[in-house]
Amino acid sequence: MPDSIAQVDHDVVACRRCPRLVAWREEVAATRRAAFRDETYWGRAVPSFGPADASVLVVGLAPAAHGANRTGRMFTGDRSGDVLVAAMHAAGLANQPTSTRADDGLELIGTRMVAPVHCAPPANRPTPAERDACSPFLLRELELLRPTVRAVVVLGGFGWQAFLPVAARAGWVVPVPRPRFGHGARVVLHHTDGGPPLTVLGCYHVSQQNTFTGRLTPAMVTDVLVAARLVATTGHPPGDGATPPS
Repeated sequence: MPDSIAQVDHDVVACRRCPRLVAWREEVAATRRAAFRDETYWGRAVPSFGPADASVLVVGLAPAAHGANRTGRMFTGDRSGDVLVAAMHAAGLANQPTSTRADDGLELIGTRMVAPVHCAPPANRPTPAERDACSPFLLRELELLRPTVRAVVVLGGFGWQAFLPVAARAGWVVPVPRPRFGHGARVVLHHTDGGPPLTVLGCYHVSQQNTFTGRLTPAMVTDVLVAARLVATTGHPPGDGATPPS
């Protein structure tokens, strides 16, 4: 079992346990999109990104074929990453508003990007079996982050459905029936160790289907991230009498 976040990341990159996903990510890396034909694609499983003592987690879905599968970093090099990182910067969770390549200087502030699935899936749709095969990585990250993590922003219904069972396996008590996903949904999970709780916040995914149609705006993403930052730094969500830190 990995005993550090760095070891989890190493094991993710080396993983080849899902044949369909391995074949797809490598095919995309070999054929490339015309706009990136002169680039060398990452073409492997993409590790999480952010500090090993994060107090906020952002849970996505899976790497984009020509985004993270190309650049090797979560939410980097595609329009979804453009929207998310700009909102993270506005919320005080990133040092810059852009995420274009792995060596662009981006640093996350007290925040770590994670995903239920670490390989780019065909049509952006991993199977339940692929999600379950990847879940030990997320589980181990949660266990290792337990001393510091206080808030989780889950992007989209797939991530919500994947995250809550893993949180339960990591020791947090998830209500039954399971809380439903929605933009702005909020559930507080208490841990069996009696320590600080975990606040889970729902946000529509930053996919083009949502951002191009106006279903999700940059301000909506920023608001959820600010709420997560507030929980992580004060223990209180907006509306509970706390004020955001400067």
